[in-house]
Amino acid sequence: MTPAVSSLGLRCRNLEKRFGNFVALRRLNLEVHPGEAVALAGHNGSGKTTLLRLAAGLTRPTAGALHIGPGESTAAESRAHIGFVAHQTMLYDELSAEENLFLFANLQSITGAAERVSALLAEVGLAERRTSLVRTFSRGMRQRLTIARALLHGPALLLFDEPGTGLDAPGIIWLAATLARLRDTGCTILMSLHGQAELAAVATRAIRLQAGAVAADSFTGEPIESVLRVTET
Repeated sequence: MTPAVSSLGLRCRNLEKRFGNFVALRRLNLEVHPGEAVALAGHNGSGKTTLLRLAAGLTRPTAGALHIGPGESTAAESRAHIGFVAHQTMLYDELSAEENLFLFANLQSITGAAERVSALLAEVGLAERRTSLVRTFSRGMRQRLTIARALLHGPALLLFDEPGTGLDAPGIIWLAATLARLRDTGCTILMSLHGQAELAAVATRAIRLQAGAVAADSFTGEPIESVLRVTET
């Protein structure tokens, strides 16, 4: 069944994630409010992907806590309300576009799956390739299908790890319009970005991570453009 929740925030309290001796996140305290569209910036290794994977429930913190929604629910407990687009598409190459979506719909027990799949394939521009095997798709087409999969169950919290990967200029414009529409309907969005002004323009807030901690946050009054500006070192 598609979740009825329209918007969910998340809270990090002294959140840490270590990989051996490497500290990806260090005592991170952060709150994303319901309905915000937050852009994450930072150099590679700053902790963006790790934070998104923790929020998606794909890994567990080493210390501290990450809660989803108004209570104390973990990411794993809230997975039915979360959509995640990772840097890797994680699609099944030997299935068609619609078979990939139907597989996910069955796993999520989504009602009205046929209509939902058809509508999303049209929305992402893949209706004419619905029966084509994913292995024949370009990187941009794969990204569009991955985004469709993330939207299939009507999530209240959307997590994107560089969502513009592989998309051409028209694809970026389409994605920006899609994200703006979702933002305007109250969906909470947390996305890591690397450039792409069209996507940055969707953000209502920006956070820059450095060495696993918050280095800047437009919530405190700094302009979004300034927060998103990552200088070379």
